[in-house]
Amino acid sequence: MKNLLLNFAKEQVKKIQETRGFELPKFKVGDTVSVKYKITEGGNTRIQAFNGVVIAKAKNVSNYSATFSVRKISSGIGVERKFPIHSPLLAGVEILKQGVVRRAKLYYLRTLTGKASRIKEKLDFLDKAGVIEGEKQANA
Repeated sequence: MKNLLLNFAKEQVKKIQETRGFELPKFKVGDTVSVKYKITEGGNTRIQAFNGVVIAKAKNVSNYSATFSVRKISSGIGVERKFPIHSPLLAGVEILKQGVVRRAKLYYLRTLTGKASRIKEKLDFLDKAGVIEGEKQANA
């Protein structure tokens, strides 16, 4: 029975990845991301961006029920949202900053506000022009 469920889940993951048409970038806990999610209101469908810090990833990415949690501060109030990785409503994920953290779950950010809630940024990720440092030196 377990093998049937695993096979079904793998088929579903493969089917969603084919219909989605893009590959999700490799992001980690601590990264600041922009998640684009399809929202249907009535008959209209639009894409809404949710920018924030990834505070948790649940299960392995190859698992059908894998999710990740993103947290942001909006008007002084903390907002968290959980996204299924293999959802057909997920329109894209863009990595804005890579963070340097030493934890797998960043739930401690819930109690912090202001400057205390900042995460150290990986400096060699992107420079101010948006070019990766290795490519910049190779082009020069």
